[in-house]
Amino acid sequence: MEASIQEVARLTGTTSRTLRHYDAIGLLEPSRVGDNGYRWYDDDALVRLQRILLLRDLGLGLTEIHRVLDRETDEATALRRHLAWLRAEQDRLARQAASVHRTLTAREKGDRLMAGEMFDGFDHTQYKEEVEQRWGADAYAASDAWWRGLSDDDRASWKAASERLGADWAAAAEAGTDPASDAAQELARRHVEWLGGIPGTPGHGAAPVAAYVTGLADMYVADPRFAAGYGGEQGARFVRDALHAYAARHL
Repeated sequence: MEASIQEVARLTGTTSRTLRHYDAIGLLEPSRVGDNGYRWYDDDALVRLQRILLLRDLGLGLTEIHRVLDRETDEATALRRHLAWLRAEQDRLARQAASVHRTLTAREKGDRLMAGEMFDGFDHTQYKEEVEQRWGADAYAASDAWWRGLSDDDRASWKAASERLGADWAAAAEAGTDPASDAAQELARRHVEWLGGIPGTPGHGAAPVAAYVTGLADMYVADPRFAAGYGGEQGARFVRDALHAYAARHL
Protein backbone atom coordinates (compact mmCIF):
# COMPACT_ATOMS: atom_id res chain seq x y z
CA MET A 1 0.00 0.00 0.00
CA GLU A 2 1.19 3.51 -0.79
CA ALA A 3 -0.64 6.76 -0.13
CA SER A 4 -0.01 10.31 -1.29
CA ILE A 5 0.53 13.12 1.18
CA GLN A 6 -2.95 14.44 0.40
CA GLU A 7 -4.52 11.05 1.12
CA VAL A 8 -2.62 10.69 4.38
CA ALA A 9 -3.64 14.17 5.47
CA ARG A 10 -7.30 13.40 4.72
CA LEU A 11 -7.27 10.01 6.46
CA THR A 12 -5.56 11.25 9.62
CA GLY A 13 -7.23 14.64 9.94
CA THR A 14 -3.89 16.42 9.82
CA THR A 15 -2.50 18.69 7.09
CA SER A 16 0.04 18.38 4.30
CA ARG A 17 1.94 21.21 5.96
CA THR A 18 2.20 19.21 9.20
CA LEU A 19 3.45 16.15 7.35
CA ARG A 20 6.08 18.23 5.56
CA HIS A 21 7.14 19.62 8.94
CA TYR A 22 7.50 16.09 10.30
CA ASP A 23 9.78 15.37 7.35
CA ALA A 24 11.81 18.55 7.89
CA ILE A 25 12.58 17.64 11.53
CA GLY A 26 13.34 14.00 10.71
CA LEU A 27 10.32 12.61 12.53
CA LEU A 28 8.55 11.09 9.52
CA GLU A 29 10.16 10.87 6.11
CA PRO A 30 8.10 9.89 3.06
CA SER A 31 9.02 6.55 1.54
CA ARG A 32 9.64 8.32 -1.77
CA VAL A 33 9.26 11.65 -3.51
CA GLY A 34 7.96 11.63 -7.08
CA ASP A 35 9.46 13.55 -10.00
CA ASN A 36 6.69 16.10 -9.52
CA GLY A 37 7.69 16.61 -5.87
CA TYR A 38 4.73 14.68 -4.44
CA ARG A 39 5.45 12.78 -1.23
CA TRP A 40 4.33 9.15 -0.95
CA TYR A 41 4.07 6.98 2.16
CA ASP A 42 4.35 3.17 2.24
CA ASP A 43 3.21 0.74 4.95
CA ASP A 44 6.24 1.33 7.19
CA ALA A 45 5.81 5.10 7.02
CA LEU A 46 2.09 4.83 7.77
CA VAL A 47 2.68 2.63 10.81
CA ARG A 48 5.27 5.12 12.08
CA LEU A 49 2.72 7.92 11.59
CA GLN A 50 0.14 5.92 13.55
CA ARG A 51 2.61 5.66 16.42
CA ILE A 52 3.34 9.39 16.22
CA LEU A 53 -0.35 10.24 16.45
CA LEU A 54 -0.86 7.85 19.38
CA LEU A 55 2.04 9.39 21.30
CA ARG A 56 0.81 12.88 20.48
CA ASP A 57 -2.57 11.94 21.98
CA LEU A 58 -0.74 11.06 25.19
CA GLY A 59 0.40 14.69 25.39
CA LEU A 60 4.01 14.22 24.29
CA GLY A 61 5.77 16.93 22.32
CA LEU A 62 7.43 16.21 19.00
CA THR A 63 10.93 16.12 20.49
CA GLU A 64 9.89 13.54 23.08
CA ILE A 65 8.02 11.53 20.43
CA HIS A 66 11.20 11.45 18.35
CA ARG A 67 13.16 10.11 21.33
CA VAL A 68 10.53 7.47 22.07
CA LEU A 69 10.50 6.22 18.47
CA ASP A 70 14.30 6.11 18.36
CA ARG A 71 14.39 4.18 21.62
CA GLU A 72 11.50 1.78 20.99
CA THR A 73 12.59 0.12 17.77
CA ASP A 74 10.54 -3.05 18.30
CA GLU A 75 7.43 -1.99 16.42
CA ALA A 76 5.23 -4.93 17.44
CA THR A 77 6.00 -4.49 21.15
CA ALA A 78 5.34 -0.76 20.95
CA LEU A 79 2.01 -1.31 19.20
CA ARG A 80 1.00 -3.86 21.85
CA ARG A 81 1.72 -1.25 24.52
CA HIS A 82 -0.38 1.29 22.67
CA LEU A 83 -3.18 -1.24 22.34
CA ALA A 84 -3.12 -2.05 26.05
CA TRP A 85 -3.22 1.65 26.91
CA LEU A 86 -6.08 2.28 24.49
CA ARG A 87 -8.07 -0.55 26.05
CA ALA A 88 -7.53 0.92 29.51
CA GLU A 89 -8.53 4.35 28.20
CA GLN A 90 -11.57 2.79 26.52
CA ASP A 91 -12.59 1.37 29.90
CA ARG A 92 -12.15 4.78 31.57
CA LEU A 93 -14.21 6.52 28.89
CA ALA A 94 -16.88 3.83 29.13
CA ARG A 95 -17.11 4.50 32.87
CA GLN A 96 -17.44 8.23 32.19
CA ALA A 97 -20.14 7.61 29.59
CA ALA A 98 -22.04 5.37 32.00
CA SER A 99 -21.77 8.06 34.70
CA VAL A 100 -23.17 10.73 32.40
CA HIS A 101 -25.94 8.38 31.26
CA ARG A 102 -26.92 7.71 34.89
CA THR A 103 -26.96 11.44 35.61
CA LEU A 104 -29.10 12.21 32.56
CA THR A 105 -31.55 9.41 33.39
CA ALA A 106 -31.84 10.54 37.01
CA ARG A 107 -32.47 14.15 35.98
CA GLU A 108 -35.10 13.18 33.44
CA LYS A 109 -36.92 10.94 35.91
CA GLY A 110 -36.50 13.25 38.86
CA ASP A 111 -34.56 10.61 40.77
CA ARG A 112 -31.97 11.33 43.43
CA LEU A 113 -28.43 11.83 42.12
CA MET A 114 -25.73 9.58 43.59
CA ALA A 115 -22.51 11.59 43.79
CA GLY A 116 -20.43 8.46 44.14
CA GLU A 117 -21.69 7.29 40.74
CA MET A 118 -21.63 10.64 38.95
CA PHE A 119 -17.87 11.05 38.83
CA ASP A 120 -16.60 7.53 38.19
CA GLY A 121 -13.73 7.80 35.73
CA PHE A 122 -13.27 11.56 36.15
CA ASP A 123 -11.31 12.71 39.17
CA HIS A 124 -7.77 11.86 40.27
CA THR A 125 -8.97 12.26 43.88
CA GLN A 126 -11.31 9.26 43.63
CA TYR A 127 -8.92 7.17 45.77
CA LYS A 128 -8.50 9.86 48.46
CA GLU A 129 -10.29 7.96 51.20
CA GLU A 130 -8.46 4.72 50.45
CA VAL A 131 -5.07 6.44 50.49
CA GLU A 132 -5.82 8.20 53.78
CA GLN A 133 -7.05 4.98 55.38
CA ARG A 134 -3.99 3.02 54.33
CA TRP A 135 -1.17 5.57 54.63
CA GLY A 136 -2.58 8.61 56.42
CA ALA A 137 -3.98 12.02 55.55
CA ASP A 138 -0.49 13.52 55.26
CA ALA A 139 0.38 11.06 52.51
CA TYR A 140 -2.63 12.06 50.45
CA ALA A 141 -2.15 15.78 51.12
CA ALA A 142 1.50 15.67 50.03
CA SER A 143 0.81 13.75 46.83
CA ASP A 144 -2.23 15.89 46.00
CA ALA A 145 -0.27 19.14 46.51
CA TRP A 146 2.53 17.78 44.30
CA TRP A 147 0.07 16.85 41.55
CA ARG A 148 -1.73 20.19 41.62
CA GLY A 149 1.61 22.02 41.58
CA LEU A 150 2.77 20.42 38.34
CA SER A 151 2.61 22.40 35.12
CA ASP A 152 0.31 21.14 32.38
CA ASP A 153 3.34 19.87 30.44
CA ASP A 154 4.80 18.10 33.47
CA ARG A 155 1.44 16.55 34.29
CA ALA A 156 1.01 15.32 30.71
CA SER A 157 4.55 13.91 30.69
CA TRP A 158 4.01 12.10 33.99
CA LYS A 159 0.69 10.66 32.81
CA ALA A 160 2.27 9.50 29.57
CA ALA A 161 5.11 7.77 31.44
CA SER A 162 2.59 6.10 33.78
CA GLU A 163 0.48 4.94 30.87
CA ARG A 164 3.55 3.54 29.11
CA LEU A 165 4.45 1.61 32.25
CA GLY A 166 0.93 0.21 32.52
CA ALA A 167 0.94 -0.69 28.85
CA ASP A 168 4.33 -2.42 29.21
CA TRP A 169 2.94 -4.48 32.08
CA ALA A 170 -0.14 -5.44 30.07
CA ALA A 171 1.94 -6.39 27.02
CA ALA A 172 4.26 -8.56 29.10
CA ALA A 173 1.32 -10.30 30.74
CA GLU A 174 -0.31 -10.92 27.36
CA ALA A 175 2.96 -12.41 26.11
CA GLY A 176 2.94 -14.91 28.98
CA THR A 177 6.08 -13.53 30.65
CA ASP A 178 7.22 -15.29 33.84
CA PRO A 179 6.79 -12.88 36.82
CA ALA A 180 10.19 -13.97 38.14
CA SER A 181 11.98 -13.45 34.80
CA ASP A 182 14.52 -10.71 34.19
CA ALA A 183 12.07 -8.90 31.91
CA ALA A 184 9.31 -8.87 34.52
CA GLN A 185 11.71 -7.89 37.28
CA GLU A 186 12.94 -4.95 35.20
CA LEU A 187 9.32 -3.82 34.91
CA ALA A 188 8.99 -4.23 38.67
CA ARG A 189 12.12 -2.10 39.20
CA ARG A 190 10.65 0.62 37.00
CA HIS A 191 7.36 0.39 38.88
CA VAL A 192 9.03 0.71 42.27
CA GLU A 193 11.09 3.66 41.01
CA TRP A 194 7.87 5.25 39.75
CA LEU A 195 6.20 4.78 43.14
CA GLY A 196 9.18 6.27 44.93
CA GLY A 197 8.92 9.43 42.85
CA ILE A 198 5.47 10.33 44.17
CA PRO A 199 5.57 12.64 47.24
CA GLY A 200 3.66 11.36 50.23
CA THR A 201 4.31 7.70 49.46
CA PRO A 202 6.15 5.58 52.04
CA GLY A 203 9.83 5.83 51.17
CA HIS A 204 9.47 8.81 48.82
CA GLY A 205 12.85 9.80 47.42
CA ALA A 206 14.32 6.39 48.13
CA ALA A 207 13.19 2.79 47.80
CA PRO A 208 9.53 2.42 48.86
CA VAL A 209 8.97 0.13 51.82
CA ALA A 210 8.17 -3.48 50.98
CA ALA A 211 4.78 -3.46 52.73
CA TYR A 212 3.67 -0.49 50.66
CA VAL A 213 4.68 -2.13 47.38
CA THR A 214 3.13 -5.50 48.15
CA GLY A 215 0.00 -3.85 49.56
CA LEU A 216 -0.51 -1.93 46.35
CA ALA A 217 0.22 -5.05 44.32
CA ASP A 218 -2.54 -6.90 46.16
CA MET A 219 -4.90 -3.96 45.60
CA TYR A 220 -4.30 -4.10 41.85
CA VAL A 221 -5.90 -7.56 41.83
CA ALA A 222 -8.59 -6.95 44.42
CA ASP A 223 -9.95 -3.75 42.87
CA PRO A 224 -11.14 -3.93 39.24
CA ARG A 225 -10.54 -0.17 38.86
CA PHE A 226 -6.83 -0.80 39.26
CA ALA A 227 -6.84 -4.07 37.33
CA ALA A 228 -8.25 -2.30 34.25
CA GLY A 229 -5.02 -0.33 33.99
CA TYR A 230 -3.05 -3.55 33.54
CA GLY A 231 -5.25 -5.25 30.99
CA GLY A 232 -7.70 -6.84 33.43
CA GLU A 233 -7.44 -9.30 36.30
CA GLN A 234 -4.95 -11.60 34.59
CA GLY A 235 -2.61 -8.69 33.92
CA ALA A 236 -3.02 -7.43 37.47
CA ARG A 237 -2.12 -10.85 38.87
CA PHE A 238 1.06 -10.81 36.78
CA VAL A 239 1.97 -7.37 38.14
CA ARG A 240 1.24 -8.50 41.69
CA ASP A 241 3.38 -11.61 41.44
CA ALA A 242 6.27 -9.73 39.85
CA LEU A 243 6.17 -6.98 42.49
CA HIS A 244 6.00 -9.50 45.33
CA ALA A 245 9.06 -11.24 43.91
CA TYR A 246 10.91 -7.95 43.52
CA ALA A 247 10.05 -6.81 47.05
CA ALA A 248 11.28 -10.10 48.50
CA ARG A 249 14.62 -9.73 46.71
CA HIS A 250 15.34 -6.03 46.96
CA LEU A 251 13.20 -4.25 49.59
